[in-house]
Amino acid sequence: MSRKFKKKDPHQAREAEKYEFPIPSREYIMDYLEHAGTPLEKERLEEAFSMETADQQEALRRRLRAMVRDGQLLFNRKQEYALVDKLSLLKGQVVAHRDGFGFVIVDKSMPDLFLPEREMRNIFHGDKVLVRVVGEDRRGRKIANIVEVLERNTLQIVGQYLIEEGVGLVVPENRTIYQDIIILPEDAGGAKPGQIVTIELITPTHRRVYPLGRVKSILGEAMSSGMEIEIATRAHGLSFDWPEDVEKEAARFKERVQTKDKEERVDLRDLPFVTIDGEDAKDFDDAVFCKKTAKGWVLSVAIADVSHYVKPDSALDEEAAKRGNSVYFPGRVLPMLPEVLSNGLCSLKPKVDRLCLVCEMSVNAEGEVGRYRFYEGLMHSKARLTYEEVAKILVDQDETLKKQYKSLLEPLDHLYEIYQVLAKARQKRGAIDFEMPEAQIVFNADGKIEKIIARYRNDAHRLIEECMLLANVSAADFLLKHKMPGLFRVHEGPNSDKLDALRQLLSEKGLLLKGGLKPKPKDYARLMTQIQARSDVAMLQTLLLRSLSQAVYQGENCGHFGLAYEAYTHFTSPIRRYPDLLVHRAIRHIIQKKRPNSFRYKPSELQSLGEHCSSTERRADDATRDVVDWLKCEYMSSRVGTEYDGTVTSVTSFGLFIALKDEFVEGLVHVTSLKNDYYRYDALRHQLVGEATHMRYTLGDTVRIVVQRVDMNQRKIEFDLIQENAKKIGKKPSKKEKHARQGKAKKVEVQTPAKAKTKAAAPDKRRRPKKRAES
Repeated sequence: MSRKFKKKDPHQAREAEKYEFPIPSREYIMDYLEHAGTPLEKERLEEAFSMETADQQEALRRRLRAMVRDGQLLFNRKQEYALVDKLSLLKGQVVAHRDGFGFVIVDKSMPDLFLPEREMRNIFHGDKVLVRVVGEDRRGRKIANIVEVLERNTLQIVGQYLIEEGVGLVVPENRTIYQDIIILPEDAGGAKPGQIVTIELITPTHRRVYPLGRVKSILGEAMSSGMEIEIATRAHGLSFDWPEDVEKEAARFKERVQTKDKEERVDLRDLPFVTIDGEDAKDFDDAVFCKKTAKGWVLSVAIADVSHYVKPDSALDEEAAKRGNSVYFPGRVLPMLPEVLSNGLCSLKPKVDRLCLVCEMSVNAEGEVGRYRFYEGLMHSKARLTYEEVAKILVDQDETLKKQYKSLLEPLDHLYEIYQVLAKARQKRGAIDFEMPEAQIVFNADGKIEKIIARYRNDAHRLIEECMLLANVSAADFLLKHKMPGLFRVHEGPNSDKLDALRQLLSEKGLLLKGGLKPKPKDYARLMTQIQARSDVAMLQTLLLRSLSQAVYQGENCGHFGLAYEAYTHFTSPIRRYPDLLVHRAIRHIIQKKRPNSFRYKPSELQSLGEHCSSTERRADDATRDVVDWLKCEYMSSRVGTEYDGTVTSVTSFGLFIALKDEFVEGLVHVTSLKNDYYRYDALRHQLVGEATHMRYTLGDTVRIVVQRVDMNQRKIEFDLIQENAKKIGKKPSKKEKHARQGKAKKVEVQTPAKAKTKAAAPDKRRRPKKRAES
């Protein structure tokens, strides 16, 4: 080792304890390279650290590779290791856009870096990279060039196998993967054109050549039943089977709670706890019970005690952490935990004993929590109720159901009372409430789609939501009060760029978001109230929602903007969310009177787990959205030529989005399908106006359409207008009016059928297969 570098490794004892062949710590290696002032070869480092044996040298090689993977070092073309910080490089994760470009997310302290299409040819979505900022584009975005790919996220791809001009290739189903994958004849594995396959990459992607792949398995024909879920599962890298060690651990659990596990718990089995969930729910995380007191109510929220069964660092725990959450597709679930736990021993089923972690809260007449406590309990659910049943009992006063659940009416009435108080407190607090319906896909007995309807929330949904919110807030306060490391659910307010863009759009519609540079949730809530009666309410709600950042999991509490809470966490769903399981472990640590510094998880580890779980949550949302969009297209593909009544829900420069009256489906009437004219997009009035005919298409117009085309690959549904209820403007605008609107309107040339046909014949960059588009 260099005579000038006298410093000893401060982590020598730690390394000796962890490894059979101790090597210099990461910190020591970085200090040495800092001192050397120049990149060094591995052999130089071996000599400096006296790594003489083959085992020591192999251990050092692995450590250096790990430091390169984690973005601490760069292995350059001279086969030398260099400090990344010395090279003005930034480490981040790639987020690909389906249009070919992408971004690198570095950290929260700086904006995302823009990756042009040429840079994306060498990488995939999710790859970890080192980049260098090289300039700005016209929009002021920092442009980055990729210096090194640290870690490949995409090793396996699902797509459709095709043969084009004698060349085999796979077109990825994941639309963030821009490159087609070449398959040589000897690597096709017997796949036939049109089949869906999974492939492994043989050579990585490169800027100038297509990557090579090998068919690993054949999933089946593109339009076979259930294929949309098989595709989404693999396209988004979701786990769908259990490792052998996980199955072995799961097999040890009995069907019933063991007697020894019931000891030293508060016995709640005589209390009328109930679960209230959707009709198709199978994993019951939470049960509720409420009683009236002289000063208000005592609300008890009992949550499945998953942390009693799933121990840290077990095979079950590692797999649950890897998955991050359960994924709910229409008609199928990919659970975070094996079914013996998720639908069995942990699930709060009716009429059986179950272990639980309870949050008991005293709530006054203003909806404020006076005191709360957490404890380990033993419960026995009295009923498995659905949202529809509870709404009929409490709101509709259904006599048949009231008679059926006579013994539960009093605690249910108390739950409804406390809900109404909590709903007023929510409004007073200024929480933002986005009421958007979801698509409910109804299948028949043969597994075919029977109908697609809008699913709206009722008072029973809101009742349970308010109970869960109160328990989550109490859990966050409990962690902070005891200075306990934990994961918080953080939702920050809008950044300045998004806020400026939102206010510009709102001003064009005569609306104002108050609050200056830092609007509060109340400002959003007031605006939400103002727009409820407008025909463009759905679009405006979407604009408001998109102006806000995504909620994330992190170790530092920064409050929840949307819910208007100073501190918030997730405690109520440990069967299906890993962050909730971590919060349970932290709460149990406090209950057992252990010190915070002895907790299994350090703050840095919790931060990493939070980032991972935020990522798996987004991945699950994307996969579910893909499946729902596919099913909508599949449903409408058999209805090409069918007429429907609909309403214009959005107007853009390229056409009208129409929501059907009898189906919860939306499609596009492209501007080229309107009568031949030049149409101006009036952003201020949100309408398309014909220059020659003076026809006007605007939000809220009722129309009759025919389903013209369904593109399964792009997940798009296209309509044609057959009854144009557009209003005709009485006169042409004056020159003065034209001049005033010039900056607000965009001229759109509608092509004649001949022009449109010529343009359609141009090759598509992504070369999506025609066969599936026509099916």
